[in-house]
Amino acid sequence: MILTTDLNCTQNKNNSQVGPAVFRNCSNTDGYKYTVYSAMYCVIFPLALTSNCLALYVFCRLTRKRTPSTVFMINLSFSDLLFSLTLPFRITYFFRKGEWDFPDWLCRFCTFAFYTNLYASILFLTCLSVVRYVAVLHPINARNIFTIKKAICTSVAMWIFVILSSCPFFLSGTFERGGKLRCFEPKDQKSWGRILIMNYFALVLGFLFPFFTILCCYCRIIRRLTSSQRDLRKSKQSRRRSIYLIVLVFISFIFCFLPYHIQRTVHLHFKMSRADCSKLVLMEKAVVITICLAATNSCLNPLIYYFVGQTFRGNISNAFMETMNSKKFHRQSNSSFNLSTRRESGCSLKVKS
Repeated sequence: MILTTDLNCTQNKNNSQVGPAVFRNCSNTDGYKYTVYSAMYCVIFPLALTSNCLALYVFCRLTRKRTPSTVFMINLSFSDLLFSLTLPFRITYFFRKGEWDFPDWLCRFCTFAFYTNLYASILFLTCLSVVRYVAVLHPINARNIFTIKKAICTSVAMWIFVILSSCPFFLSGTFERGGKLRCFEPKDQKSWGRILIMNYFALVLGFLFPFFTILCCYCRIIRRLTSSQRDLRKSKQSRRRSIYLIVLVFISFIFCFLPYHIQRTVHLHFKMSRADCSKLVLMEKAVVITICLAATNSCLNPLIYYFVGQTFRGNISNAFMETMNSKKFHRQSNSSFNLSTRRESGCSLKVKS
């Protein structure tokens, strides 16, 4: 479930005297939800799939020198790729106006993949920020503080934490409502109570703690880069990478993660309180937008690899040049072969005559 639900009926005049907002009869937002999700996921899917496949190819096949940052970027791109592979099922579901035609376990896995990707992205972006912090403030001891082995162990620990934290979403699968098999939607009042508890756990450990960590790291990095004459004379490339990382990670947090976590928390409190229907409908539509913003993170992360990775751009350029040279070589080989074939056929005709 993506912490949204249907507001299934028309508004009741006695709504102000009814219990929790979960049971309110409010106007239906299904049409809006299905249209926005379908359109956004159709844009996100090809971008996320191609960019993260390319990133993994560059990291795993073309990158010879591995660094702790490379390890975290590989994990980040793998997480984004895993999420992008579930998008066709979501697109199909929303195109069919909320009817699930796939196995129940796949519904559970798609929900699990969304939250796993969301919080894996946040944690691995935090790890990249810490690595940059160490490189700028402790350049002499940076290689000893963050080794490849430590980066791998940290990545394993992050995956274990994220997977265990996301396991409760496996509990919510498909259910029937309105003659359709539903997915990605809370089933009943008990589901909302459980979601509220999970929301605060994810909000504190999955968002606020990482956000304030990168905030502290970047404040120290900016202070060092602007106050020390020695750092001002540092290579432009190193300073540029630090600035790019700060800007891109902050864009991810402010644009993708912050609106979703704020809106999700506010929306859940509206659902559990005596709110008017007009506010509930507005909250419902806002949640749809913020979920789409959170999903766009899988397209933005490859920009970090391109601008921050030391060898990523060079490897992409080399791969492109090798591909172009290979095509040119094949064309030349085919031309030479055709020319030689014509000459041989011409010689054979002369001999016969």
